[in-house]
Amino acid sequence: MKPIQGYSLITPDDLHWRPSHLMKIPNADFLERTGSENLGARLWRLPPQSANTLHKHIRAEEFYFVLEGVGRMRVGETTLTVPRYGGVLVGPEPLRQVFNDTDREVLWLIIGAPEELEFLQGSKSQMDLSLVYPTDPTQLPRELAGSVWPPA
Repeated sequence: MKPIQGYSLITPDDLHWRPSHLMKIPNADFLERTGSENLGARLWRLPPQSANTLHKHIRAEEFYFVLEGVGRMRVGETTLTVPRYGGVLVGPEPLRQVFNDTDREVLWLIIGAPEELEFLQGSKSQMDLSLVYPTDPTQLPRELAGSVWPPA
């Protein structure tokens, strides 16, 4: 992986918000425009009573940082409550999932490194998704029992 040269400025107007593939959570990739092969960073807006995918990584460590609201996540069998401006660093192996069991939107910044190039657009490798999703990635945490997500 080669480092970028110089710097890249990303303004809010540069961000492209889109729903995630499996869970339909609005997100914006900060670094897709930089071409970085070392670092990933994405904003995630979790609506009330929603969850992101239950997943793990091959090599990447992830830092989860709450910008707005009170964050909730599970790491393995542990449920964490993360206050605004609080963060959690998670190694590659543990299953993790951010979720929102409140009635207010929560904004997370999630940064990961090293970038897992197998997932970048245009990758020529055939990714074995069971390495990242060893169980059903759309299952909801027990705190959202009775909820239906993603929306139909």
